[in-house]
Amino acid sequence: MRRFDGPIADVGSGGGAPGIPLAAALPTRQVTLIEASHRKCAFLEGWKAEFSNLRVVCGRGEEQAPETYGVVVAKALASPPVAAEWCLGLAATGGAAVLFVGPSAEVDRIGRVAEMLGGGHPELEAGLVVIPKLRPLPEGFPRRAGMARKRPLA
Repeated sequence: MRRFDGPIADVGSGGGAPGIPLAAALPTRQVTLIEASHRKCAFLEGWKAEFSNLRVVCGRGEEQAPETYGVVVAKALASPPVAAEWCLGLAATGGAAVLFVGPSAEVDRIGRVAEMLGGGHPELEAGLVVIPKLRPLPEGFPRRAGMARKRPLA
């Protein structure tokens, strides 16, 4: 698997996985947990004292600064094509989106979304889909909050 540098974002962090383990395993990398639920954000804030490289942002992923992170991960966030749109919107050119997926993930659909958003061919590896970000986001992206789920690209 290729190595992607830069800060890491865990979108829809929930209980903190995989973001908190990533912060523990990669102490030299900044890890941002992005979570929309204020209750879950309050829980995640408690972990900041344990890891100096951990940051919590309470808000929706599509409302964050686009193309900011080297690696953007998501586990159980949304359907893989929707999660791909949200994560690729946050990934910088040269970075990647990494989605935790099940065995029924439709890699072709994820690939269509990736192509529209400057991503490369998704690679399925051990329950993960890795999508390299090759080009900047096209005009009109990221779409406003809620649009990816209402009107998926694929």
